[in-house]
Amino acid sequence: MKKFTTIPDILLIVFLGAILPFSPLIHSRQSVKIGKKVIVTHHHRPSDDSLQNAIRLTDQEIDEMRYYFRVHAVADEGYNLIADRYTTLQQHRHHLQALLATPRQDYYTRDTLDARGRTLVAVKTLGGYWKAGLFHLGPLNGRGIVQDHQGRVLRALWDSDTILVAHRTDSLGIYYGQINQLLQASGQGIYRAMDGSYYDGHWLNDRRQGFGFESSPYHQLRVGEWRKGRFMGERLRYTSERIYGIDISRHQHEKGRRRYAIHWRRVRIRSLGKNHPTNGQTFPVSFVYIKATQSTNILNRYFRHDYTHARRQGIHVGAYHFFSLSTTPEAQAHYFLKHAIIGKHDFPPVLDVEPTEAQIAHIGGDDELMRRIRVFMDMVARRTGKRPILYVNQNFIFNHMKNATDIKQRYNVWIARYGAFKPDVKLAYWQLSSTGRVDGITGDVDINVFNGYQGQFSEFVRTGYHK
Repeated sequence: MKKFTTIPDILLIVFLGAILPFSPLIHSRQSVKIGKKVIVTHHHRPSDDSLQNAIRLTDQEIDEMRYYFRVHAVADEGYNLIADRYTTLQQHRHHLQALLATPRQDYYTRDTLDARGRTLVAVKTLGGYWKAGLFHLGPLNGRGIVQDHQGRVLRALWDSDTILVAHRTDSLGIYYGQINQLLQASGQGIYRAMDGSYYDGHWLNDRRQGFGFESSPYHQLRVGEWRKGRFMGERLRYTSERIYGIDISRHQHEKGRRRYAIHWRRVRIRSLGKNHPTNGQTFPVSFVYIKATQSTNILNRYFRHDYTHARRQGIHVGAYHFFSLSTTPEAQAHYFLKHAIIGKHDFPPVLDVEPTEAQIAHIGGDDELMRRIRVFMDMVARRTGKRPILYVNQNFIFNHMKNATDIKQRYNVWIARYGAFKPDVKLAYWQLSSTGRVDGITGDVDINVFNGYQGQFSEFVRTGYHK
């Protein structure tokens, strides 16, 4: 005989469910009491070698920040964030040095956390949360933990079921910051990687997106814009405090069959070119580089005239040579030194290197190319008493100068990169555009910005070298 569930049976089940102590419907009392917590910590001092290595890595990171401070000002985006990180690293270094000065011995400490200082942590689930062994319907407020679809556990602070801030650990590091509804890093956050690198900036869907900076003992400081986790570079703020210059050749005088003069008294930058808006600002020309020679048989017929008139206007002047792989570096250095003017107070001469991949392969590859560059630079340095500057693009640095650390350490570099972002290498000048406009000059002009402000520029004028 079948037995059917009646309405009184249903009412009885609901009543019992409501009054039982484990009921998810009502809770009139706290089921768990929290007592004091005793924390016993084992302190292990690392070996001297480990501490010395940690100090060395910290010093490398600190040196990167010192370089950043030399070429940036407080008005630059992210400056205060870098300053805070610099202070933290200095404190960390002092702590490591203090440890190194103490005897190597293990010891234990015992701390007691009072019950009033301990709060229950909720476990968030769909529709509610568990706390003190009981299930609660409705939104969570306060501290809680939750697991994402990758199995990572987040410790978070909740407000009406919305995460305000979270702490998440994975196999590569620790994230602390804002989280979206899908439990992904989104908003402002900090990531400390296990390899020692540190990122502070904006995130979107677990990727670095927007402005941020990454500090690491293994590579130079990266400050600027990120897209889908990839570092794009730094966007400069084009203000009147920055130092701007131009470089010219016969192309500023000749357009087809037409010939044009440069009116040096009127020279002033009115446009930095594409990707570099200035909101109507104009800038003085603080320096100019003039092409003097190319290979061993090409001479810029306008060089001496432009050199003389630019100097009369109080503009710092330098000469450059366009390098050729079809003749020897010795012959090119002699030709350049014979025809260029390099006065005592002039800027350092420049070697412009722009070979194709086929040309590099034809002479035997990168090592041979670097040998030729060294020969030219060393000859010019000895004859003039000035350290020449190497003009290349950023890809050239990455693709062809891996075995030329000595060149990068001895000589300043001038990087050509036509885009919105500053090159991600240490440099003296950045050629940011070939489409600038300058009063007094016909047509497009290459625009450059010095990597630093007036203090660094004055030092460069005095010494001819940008540290």
